[in-house]
Amino acid sequence: MNLTRLRTFLVLTECLNFSEAAEILYCSQPTVSIQIRTLEEEIGCTLFDRVGKKLYVNQQGNEFKIYATQMLNIWAAAKENALRSRSGEYGLLSFGASNFVGIYLLPILLSAFKKKHTKIKINMQIRSSATLLGLLEKNEVDFLILSDQVKINETIYQKKDFYRDRLILVAPSEHPLAQVTLLDLSQLEGCVLLWKPENSSTRIFLEQLLKNNNVSIKNHIEISSLEAIKQSVINSLGIAFISESAVKQELNHGLLTEVFTPQLNIKRGVVYVTRRDKILTPVASNFIKLLESINHKNDIQQALLNWSLQSIPGEKKCIQSAVTS
Repeated sequence: MNLTRLRTFLVLTECLNFSEAAEILYCSQPTVSIQIRTLEEEIGCTLFDRVGKKLYVNQQGNEFKIYATQMLNIWAAAKENALRSRSGEYGLLSFGASNFVGIYLLPILLSAFKKKHTKIKINMQIRSSATLLGLLEKNEVDFLILSDQVKINETIYQKKDFYRDRLILVAPSEHPLAQVTLLDLSQLEGCVLLWKPENSSTRIFLEQLLKNNNVSIKNHIEISSLEAIKQSVINSLGIAFISESAVKQELNHGLLTEVFTPQLNIKRGVVYVTRRDKILTPVASNFIKLLESINHKNDIQQALLNWSLQSIPGEKKCIQSAVTS
């Protein structure tokens, strides 16, 4: 099987235009036509229907596309494994993360991982959940790390949770609720609540939670950035439900106060999402092993130290410096 023909086939299934495929592949249009025709002859069936001037992927083509993708993924993984065994651990860790995860959870994990795997390069894309799923669908990233509230097509993707994130209600220190020992949830209805726009998975999650507790928010402000929401609370624009790990410093310095809501006890899972038809690179697999070692532990630093003990003993010191700095 000629890998160049497989790549040409996959490109053509996306653009459905021989000229455009030729531009993408830096070759001539006749070359694309010859590669597709040769591939169809080798398989023994047509992969595209040509109706007038338009090109369509037929049933055989759609079925073959699944295996063509797997074959190229296997080839890429095989090459990286071969190079890795020859020159040591190296490669690109390419993944996507939602705003909260990318800013407040992953930096400490990436620091520890980079200390151990010194030859790797890291490309973390922080985008909206919808954009990230598009990147994964196009195979532009190896995996995603998201809130478990994000809906995915589980026939195409698979997910596994590894961390529980606690959302707490925070208010500026001078806010009336900051002095309340135990909040009556009905008191929220008289407050200005800051949260993300309607399409946010966190917003949808919070709205349903409040509805289930018979709380109707009458006054709210939509802000698309989590950091902007936090700063707005500090500046007395309103109150907000924010991840505990995102406001630790502000709570310690008295810039924010937690309003205790034990009747809610809001927790959400953090998951990693992979494609079912994709074989992960060794670098991506190693990072996912690190995620799995956390295993819902509240103390991330201790989890990383435990992970380092399972790694190369001689590197324990550099891992420890990463998680304590």
